[in-house]
Parts: sequence; C-alpha cells; structure tokens
Amino acid sequence: MSKIIFLPHKILLPSGGIFTMHIGDTILDIALNNNINMQHACEKSCACSTCHCIVREGYNLLSKITESENDVLDKAWGLEYSSRLACQAKIIDISSNIKVEIPLYT
Repeated sequence: MSKIIFLPHKILLPSGGIFTMHIGDTILDIALNNNINMQHACEKSCACSTCHCIVREGYNLLSKITESENDVLDKAWGLEYSSRLACQAKIIDISSNIKVEIPLYT
C-alpha cells in the first residue's frame, strides 16, 4: 500500500514520518490522526491558510484544487506551485506515494 511521507519539520515532526493513506482522507486528517499538530485555525472550512503544505511528490494523486482553495491559498506564506491547503487536498489515488512538506511558518 502506498504511503504519505511527511518530510522533517523542525518543530512538528523533527524526524519526519511515513503513514498509511486511504482514498478520501485529506492530508490534514492524516497528519492529525498521527499526532502531527498541524495548525488549522478555521477547523477545516477552507477559510484560512494555516494548514498550507507543499506537495513535493504525488500532486496528481490529490483532488483538483478548487477556486475557493486557490483564493485562500494566496494568503499563505512561502507559496509554491505545488502548494495546497492540507484540509482540502483529498487523496483520490493510492497508486504511488505522496511526499509533503509542512512549511516552517504558516
């Protein structure tokens, strides 16, 4: 089974982590279910950018970005082409691994 790989984060996950993923899970759900205290100030309602993450591999295995997610994401610090809101990025394909970076600042 494919895995989601969280790259090391200085505060939240110093050693990184590899976890099981299932279709329909969001990146944020997987993080929270595995004791990664990712910020999510709007409680997963796509109203803030505190759960901003960067998908380093496997971007195509996630749901398409919506217009509202894209609008909120514009407020994120350190925005990159493969940035997503972890609360909105749902796993739609488990044929390969996904590699995620949580930015140091959100």
